[in-house]
Amino acid sequence: MNSKVKGNRGEVELANILREYGYNARRGLQYQSGQIEADVVGVPGIHLEVKRVEKLNLYNAMAQSIRDAKDEEKPVVAHRTNRHPWLVTMLLEDWLELLGGKQ
Repeated sequence: MNSKVKGNRGEVELANILREYGYNARRGLQYQSGQIEADVVGVPGIHLEVKRVEKLNLYNAMAQSIRDAKDEEKPVVAHRTNRHPWLVTMLLEDWLELLGGKQ
C-alpha cells in the first residue's frame, strides 16, 4: 500500500474512533482557503496530526503539529504502526494543563 493511501486510511480510522467517543470528527481539508487544517478535526482545542507509518520521526511530526496549531489549540500527534494500538504524543506542559495542574 502506498504511503499516501495508508495515511488517508489512518485519518479515517482515527476519525471513526473519535466519533465512537462522541466527537464530531472528520478528516480535515489540509489547505482550505489558504488555511492549514489538522489531519483530523472535531476535537475542540486540539490540533491533530495523524501518522500511520512504520517508521516515524516523532520530533518532526510534533514540530509540524506545533507549527500548524492555532493559538487556542494544543498540538498533538496520533500515531500507530501495523498491529499496534494508537498512541498520542503531546507536550508535557499541555498534558499537565489538561490534568488540571498549575496554570
